[in-house]
Amino acid sequence: MFRNLLGAAKVALIRAAASTPPLGGTQLVAGMEKPMKLRSGAFVLLLAVLACGVAVYHHGFAVASQQQSTSPKPQPSATAPANLNPNQEINNRFVKELSEKIAGRENEPAEKVFKNIQIEWFKNVPAGRFLRIMNGGYSRALGVACTHCHVEQDFSSDDKRPKRAAREMAVMHKMINDQLGKMRNLEIKPEERFINCSTCHRGAINPIANPW
Repeated sequence: MFRNLLGAAKVALIRAAASTPPLGGTQLVAGMEKPMKLRSGAFVLLLAVLACGVAVYHHGFAVASQQQSTSPKPQPSATAPANLNPNQEINNRFVKELSEKIAGRENEPAEKVFKNIQIEWFKNVPAGRFLRIMNGGYSRALGVACTHCHVEQDFSSDDKRPKRAAREMAVMHKMINDQLGKMRNLEIKPEERFINCSTCHRGAINPIANPW
């Protein structure tokens, strides 16, 4: 629209200039008043057209800005993508085999169903739940297979260093949560203050492997 108005102004100027007869001799002074009025009128017309064009441009810009500001913005997903373990199928197979072996004893304390349960707070956990904690908690937090810590032929064995390290990390984990519960100046309720393996590992054996 602005270009059309500017073009119309140019045409008006050209027509005004063409309609003014050439002046000469004694007609020069007498005839100066009319072409000056025509030219000044055309100049005023040009200014008016330019003003209208600027107004139209600003109006269009304001409307576009308003539409952009009122348009719905994409909202983040309410659920975060699951931290999938690439070894999950392998782990599920191990858990299935172990669950079949302890069938009927799922609700008994883990220390009575499995051998060599050394972490105190796991000893009285029901055996079925204990398997789910190992599968959905520890292995997923580190992104590993069960055999990263366990000897496949004997899960109770302590031969592998990662299993022994995991016990030490579990103790550290509990100490941190106990200390969080004692803090007096945090806004979060004591029962909501906790960390777990995923807090630092986030699916990797090395906690600093993944950028924050």
